Amino acid sequence: MVASIQQLRVAESTAPAVKRVSILGSTGSVGCNTIDLIARHPDRFQVEALIANRNAQLLATQAKQVGARTAVVADPQHYAALKEALSGTDVEPTAGDEAVLAAAGQPVDWVMAAIVGAAGLGPTLEAIRAGAVIGLANKEALVCAGELAMREVTRTGTTLLPVDSEHSAIFQVLDRQQANTVDRITLTASGGPFRTMDRNSMATVTPEQAVAHPNWDMGAKISIDSATMMNKGLELIEAHYLFQVPSEQLDVLVHPQSVVHSMVSYTDGSVLAQMGVPDMRTPIAYALAWPHRMPAPVDRLDLAAIGNLTFEAPDLARFPALKVARTALRAGGGAPAILNAANEVAVGAFLARQIGFLRIIDVIEATLDALGTVEPQTLDDIIALNATARRQALKFIGD
Repeated sequence: MVASIQQLRVAESTAPAVKRVSILGSTGSVGCNTIDLIARHPDRFQVEALIANRNAQLLATQAKQVGARTAVVADPQHYAALKEALSGTDVEPTAGDEAVLAAAGQPVDWVMAAIVGAAGLGPTLEAIRAGAVIGLANKEALVCAGELAMREVTRTGTTLLPVDSEHSAIFQVLDRQQANTVDRITLTASGGPFRTMDRNSMATVTPEQAVAHPNWDMGAKISIDSATMMNKGLELIEAHYLFQVPSEQLDVLVHPQSVVHSMVSYTDGSVLAQMGVPDMRTPIAYALAWPHRMPAPVDRLDLAAIGNLTFEAPDLARFPALKVARTALRAGGGAPAILNAANEVAVGAFLARQIGFLRIIDVIEATLDALGTVEPQTLDDIIALNATARRQALKFIGD
């Protein structure tokens, strides 16, 4: 489960006083929150590398703010802007896919893996292979390559610290010394902006409506995944690999207040849950400071002010993404990678107003049906399958 007890104890005993850190995806929502925490505790962290896709200006600002040694922009077209923005500083600017992989694999104590989507797969695997403690916010690394990634975790002795609020909650309340006593793991879901909307009305929703999450401040892609509840489907797959729990022991429960972030049920009837206000800086701070804790500038939970916490079963008729994701998890092999690739393409098409909201799941199901059973063995196989699934999804979008 995530790491062996022995690995965790070794990591705890050897945690450095000042952590050398790298952030993969520093200009995204998780990356920005990580920067915010590090900037508040400059005596505890030395930032080695920041990696972004194309936002050169924000990347340069972040690099100067935290004194990063290297700043990498994945898109070479933005290298000139990055170099100019860092002129006169000691920050080394680089660009391109090879530079991203080199920065991801350099020796550090801790890596935030927060590149959104399948694009983060290669860099996250490089960080795993380097043996750093990893704050894992890129769920697609396990969705697309769970077997491969966990083999590398075992081989290198890497410690994975989940950063998704749900998986962080599970990690915090999971008794890893008595894994056989776990009965069920339940991931909570807010239900997104359309939790009470009928399916006919969902057919006409706009991207602006879909990204307006009621509780969390997230990027556009993750917000759309929350609206379809595919985000929770991807998290089920991630939890399966992270905690080595069969799909039959994984549940989803809709919890609109987003206070209970997930829970673990044990064979003696006990249920342990982790709670807090919906602020990503809490799970990020937990991973960043682990095996200790650090202050985070978040509101404190006031249950009396909230008054009521409610729970309900997910409506699979209105939100079929959960069922589709479970089917892909049970199928195994390349099915989760196909699911993820088709979802990324379909979400992009919806954001570009090329398809309606309900067609997102239709495109995913059609792509899974078209490609059938595939068994990727290597990273190259997974990358090739990802490309094939994307082409197939685009074909369905164009039909």
